Amino acid sequence: MIGSMVSLNPPNTLRTKIPLNNFLSPTAFTSTTRITFTSNNFRNLTIQASTMRKESEQRPSFGETLVNNTRKHQVLDVVTTSLSNCLSETNLHLTVPALKSKTRGKVRDIYDSEDYLVLVTTDRQSAFDRVLASIPFKGQVLNETSLWWFERTKHIVSNAVVSAPDKNVTIAKKCSVFPVEFVARGFVTGSTDTSLWTVYNKGIRNYCGNVLPDGMVKNQKLAKNILTPTTKAADHDVPVTPDEIIEKGLMTRADYEEASEKALRLFEYGQQVALEHGLILVDTKYEFGKANDGSILLIDEVHTPDSSRYWIANSYLERIQNGLEPENVDKEFLRLWFKSHCNPYEDEVLPDAPEDLVCELAWRYIFLYETITKSKFELQLTEEPIHDRISRNVASALASLK
Repeated sequence: MIGSMVSLNPPNTLRTKIPLNNFLSPTAFTSTTRITFTSNNFRNLTIQASTMRKESEQRPSFGETLVNNTRKHQVLDVVTTSLSNCLSETNLHLTVPALKSKTRGKVRDIYDSEDYLVLVTTDRQSAFDRVLASIPFKGQVLNETSLWWFERTKHIVSNAVVSAPDKNVTIAKKCSVFPVEFVARGFVTGSTDTSLWTVYNKGIRNYCGNVLPDGMVKNQKLAKNILTPTTKAADHDVPVTPDEIIEKGLMTRADYEEASEKALRLFEYGQQVALEHGLILVDTKYEFGKANDGSILLIDEVHTPDSSRYWIANSYLERIQNGLEPENVDKEFLRLWFKSHCNPYEDEVLPDAPEDLVCELAWRYIFLYETITKSKFELQLTEEPIHDRISRNVASALASLK
């Protein structure tokens, strides 16, 4: 809750308040100094990070918990067994009579049932505008994470969710989808061609209508959250400015202003919740549509490991000061592996992702779900093909909606 403190250390050490958007030199504090920094975006909300070696030895940090704990071993045992039962492709239009057509996305397969859309979240892992691998339980994590956030963001914007008849499925209202992704960013970071750090490092100081100051470094917090919208080309995302969105007729000015305002509110709320749970929501994306009554609806997914970048909060400052990348709970490490082993944008055939990285990513998805929702992720080990289960559940759900 706002006003609470994510305290990861005992309260009897020297405190130094540091704004989250500033960096201190390594000489600015000693190994016995507690660092407390306050987010500019949240009133009275602070994180505490400690560099005390004795304390960290006595009490594992959040990052250490991610790397090594009993729950991880339990999850990896099931994940390893499930590598051969991933949901890589779906063909529900062939198994569920009520479904008329299929649209294949990077991760989601969307089916038209006349009155509704059936969104099936697969285990496909997408980055660099292509599929890299299949990750056990990923589709379930994404679907259930989104449903958790959809329920908790209704005070900001209505959404298109009708029901969730299966762990991997959401049935949604039809709406007119805006051909724009609202990318919200709080930090200068990233490794893709359209990431803020990539373009900033090339010397670009006006990006998608946002003027950026000189002198920023990688992983630094922005003075305020910004939007860097993109629109779809044939096979990749294209950054656009708000004026270009309106000039090209992609959205009216009124719709863009309303959607962008909701996107920034969603992002700030997501950052607040993440921070309360020991995480930093670094960046994310939102998609919106317009219902028949003219209202704007939140669609697709919300604050998932696929649409978002998360860092461990309590180690952020220390790692930045030591010239290290922040500890992350997302797919960035898999992106970096592919970038170091091939050209993921141009190579026609990519190498197979190592099995240990696939399993690690599955664990991180599940870890993030459990950290955000404070609930245990249901790991079902079954020999039944996931596609058969989904077909049965979707057919039953659509019959009940008639």
